[in-house]
Amino acid sequence: MIISLLVAMDEKRGIGKSGGLPWRLSSDLKRFRELTMGHHIIVGRKTFESIGRPLPGRVMIIITRNERTAFEGCFIARSIEEAVSLARERGESELFICGGAEIYAQTLGAADRLYLTLVHADCDADTFFPDWNSDEWIETESEHHTADEKNQYSFTFKVLERKHVDLLQSPGEH
Repeated sequence: MIISLLVAMDEKRGIGKSGGLPWRLSSDLKRFRELTMGHHIIVGRKTFESIGRPLPGRVMIIITRNERTAFEGCFIARSIEEAVSLARERGESELFICGGAEIYAQTLGAADRLYLTLVHADCDADTFFPDWNSDEWIETESEHHTADEKNQYSFTFKVLERKHVDLLQSPGEH
């Protein structure tokens, strides 16, 4: 199973402001829908509450520490490991991690793929994607878009794949 992070961030790694998105990008919402349709999505409780409802056509797994929490139409997991296991047991081929900041921080090291929308602005965010090493990733796709009536800022869609180190290769071999 491929573990993919799906995130939109500004130039300072900002991903949220006051519990919501700090921009209006219709094309990014459309891409989110197209990528995740038919798949399992993992989100934290705060992210789910900002969405406000289960997303049609997707299986939502909400991570929360509160044992009494229940959300109709969603699975609840108490940890990342439990959520990933649930998706794997249900036969998922590509699992999408969709936030928030704490969930991204816990899953970045295990991710195989990163679907990134880079918003070309500083949106004065108060929530941030964790610091990450771009040297660990290979950009496989990049598509620039300019701002228009449906997209508040210019942005670039990117797909990055994690570089895999060949642990069997001797030092100095290429």
